[in-house]
Amino acid sequence: MGLNTSAEAPLPVGQVSRLIGGWIERLGQVWVEGQITQLSRRPGAGVVFLTLRDPSHDISVSVTCFRQVYDEVADVVAEGARVVLLAKPEWYAPRGQLSLRATEIRPVGIGELLARLERLKRSLASEGLFAADRKKPLPFLPQLVGLVVGRASAAERDVLENARRRWPAVRFEVRNVAVQGVHAVPQVVRAVKELDAMDDVDVIIVARGGGSVEDLLPFSDEEVVRTVAAARTPVVSAIGHEPDSPLLDLVADLRASTPTDAAKKVVPDVGEELERVRQLQGRGLRAIGALLDREERGLAHALGRPVFVHPQRMVEMREDEVDALLARSRRTLGHLLDRADSELAHTRARVVALSPAATLERGYAVLQRADGHVVRSPQEVAPGEVLRARVAEGGFSVEVGAREDAEDPVAEGQGPEDAGTADRAAEPAPDPAEDATVADGGSGGVSG
Repeated sequence: MGLNTSAEAPLPVGQVSRLIGGWIERLGQVWVEGQITQLSRRPGAGVVFLTLRDPSHDISVSVTCFRQVYDEVADVVAEGARVVLLAKPEWYAPRGQLSLRATEIRPVGIGELLARLERLKRSLASEGLFAADRKKPLPFLPQLVGLVVGRASAAERDVLENARRRWPAVRFEVRNVAVQGVHAVPQVVRAVKELDAMDDVDVIIVARGGGSVEDLLPFSDEEVVRTVAAARTPVVSAIGHEPDSPLLDLVADLRASTPTDAAKKVVPDVGEELERVRQLQGRGLRAIGALLDREERGLAHALGRPVFVHPQRMVEMREDEVDALLARSRRTLGHLLDRADSELAHTRARVVALSPAATLERGYAVLQRADGHVVRSPQEVAPGEVLRARVAEGGFSVEVGAREDAEDPVAEGQGPEDAGTADRAAEPAPDPAEDATVADGGSGGVSG
């Protein structure tokens, strides 16, 4: 319950301490798990002093127990051991100090530790922290490698020496940490976060040599696992030897069996890469050479074809064809022109034969009255009437005498053509001056 205090009515320190002691007294006994970091067992003393620390957090508490309680587990419990104890919180009012009075101590066995790790493993796996799609690829040639390792350890030496032997130009950012014990987890977590925050660090290696299950427990701690899972930088786990498998191996982006193996997987070997470049260069040269040879053979084959050996032959062959077509077109055109000329001459002859002027040339005349009307019948004129007679060379006037009946042109010695011409000569002429249709000699019934 709350206390009524103020600056004018404060509580004395002793009263506050007694009140805290009363609250703690009501807490009762509790089971507590932790790791023993300090152990003080004075000869002849009936009380043993211990310091119990939380492996995952920087929190510790003092523990006291009677000697006979500790002697029951003295053979299996020492500094660094994980224990579970039944204790009652106590408050030492004169110093204001909290401690635990243990009445039972149980060491945490390997089987129980492995069972706890298995439960933690299933829990983290259900969250997807071990999923393959979360793994980030490592850079081919990292410029700066972060290394979390024990100080002056064999693991540090193996990583640095093997990496620089493979690629002398590689640089390292080393963070030395405790790799076992109560300080391992917070130091590893802090080192990984520091390296992950550096933009120029391309990959982080967490390395440690082999050890017992208890020694490797910090690398199966939940806080370490979650820190690595949240890192933006690819993380390589190189903990212990091949049989060792802490949870860090499952969450890391790449697992290396040993620190030496980590150096080989993170840093490429300059000799191997140069040899690979030479091999690729040789393969490229061979491929280009084969391509050039194939294309050269194809070009030679193409140039060996007749069209390239004698390119003018095609023109010559086409020239003969062009000459033949030209001669054929000339003959065809000549035939067409000859036929057209013949038809024109025939038509001209027919035109000339049918021309009134040609009829007049044969001795016929065209008689016209004073009004220009062509005389076609003797009944159209009267005796004594003056008519205009038109012949081939000109014209003259005639006077009509006695009328006579028309005689058969054929009987008079005219041919059928002349008779037809005479009939056509009887057609009216629009203009006396133009050629008119020639009338038969008997049509006019007069003579010049």
